[in-house]
Amino acid sequence: MQFNFKEIFTVFMVLFAVIDIIGNVPIVIDLRKKAGHIQSEKASLIAGAILIIFLFLGKSILNLIGIDVNSFAVAGAFILFFIALEMILGITLYKQDENASMTTAVFPLAFPLIAGPGSLTTLLSLRAEYYIENIIVAVLLNVIIIYIVLKTSAKIERFLGANGINIIRKVFGVVLLAIAVKLFAHNIKALFDIV
Repeated sequence: MQFNFKEIFTVFMVLFAVIDIIGNVPIVIDLRKKAGHIQSEKASLIAGAILIIFLFLGKSILNLIGIDVNSFAVAGAFILFFIALEMILGITLYKQDENASMTTAVFPLAFPLIAGPGSLTTLLSLRAEYYIENIIVAVLLNVIIIYIVLKTSAKIERFLGANGINIIRKVFGVVLLAIAVKLFAHNIKALFDIV
């Protein structure tokens, strides 16, 4: 077991920025208004299960189709880069499907809002650089934060206001942009070392 608090904190911050649960508070509130009620426990647990299952099976799936983790991590760095641009510039590059139904806890909340393409790609990118046990702890910490935010989303929105949420999005966007550059540089170097 290679538990490392610095690694856990780094992975936690990366996933927190990618999932962007604080920035998604307005979407959560909108879903709550449409559906009437959101099952916070169910949404958090399903999102956590998707993330952890993908963390373990994602590499096997990649091997099955002949892609190495470094190549996937470089692709993940590009996705993180574009997510960061969305957060910083306030633009939308990826359109969410806006179907609201009785299954709001699962779709679109747990997937793809929380455990979406960005966070799944990020997990495999992080796996190329960090110990798996540290990633699992960071995922579980994020699930706890997600649950708390979902439970208290209306209070958070009132407390932070629209400007507060925008500032948080932009700050995490810059952090995410720096992490995307680091992931890209580290894994592109690893690819060229292999070649």
